[in-house]
Amino acid sequence: MDIILIHGMGRTPASMLILKKRLSQLGHRTHLFGYAAWAENLEGVSARLVRKIERFAGTRPYAVIGHSLGSVILRRSLAELTCNPPAHSFLLAPPMRACKAARYFSRFRLYRTLTGEMGGLLADESFMESLPLPPNTVIYAGTAGPRASWLPFGNQANDGILALEEVVSEDGERIEVAASHTFIMNSRAVLDDIVRRLPTPSR
Repeated sequence: MDIILIHGMGRTPASMLILKKRLSQLGHRTHLFGYAAWAENLEGVSARLVRKIERFAGTRPYAVIGHSLGSVILRRSLAELTCNPPAHSFLLAPPMRACKAARYFSRFRLYRTLTGEMGGLLADESFMESLPLPPNTVIYAGTAGPRASWLPFGNQANDGILALEEVVSEDGERIEVAASHTFIMNSRAVLDDIVRRLPTPSR
């Protein structure tokens, strides 16, 4: 199956290389998609992603995997497709609402400079609520973040960036994994669950 992988904010496609390699070794055709949050706006990135998907998707089944901000870009882009939607959508540590971290850091010029428009949108509740969830979506939420009464999330379950309650949706299936936000894409538990949901590649 064709699978497109989209990295998170402040990262590059290289952050998805381990997952790409593992899926490729199992016989899947993997495609990386890159963007620069500081230099591009959401509309432009989404349009590029739509074009990339429509070039290879056609009527064939395919899957998408988005990490963090990559999942936001996916949700925005898939609503604009003219071809068939993905057979599977896997969202890794996706912010499903305006998250605490983005609301806090968006007050600072350095954050706004490094993350551009898209970083600001992560703090916009009305925007986040407006994003549709793709069909057949599985959400993976990390729980390996530190917990202590004096930390930002207190004793709440979190992945180091997002609280567990910020990775929740009335639609889609949520699976909790012992992984951090930054490296959840390298989790064996995530890989195993994704693979069991995908059709077995023909050899």
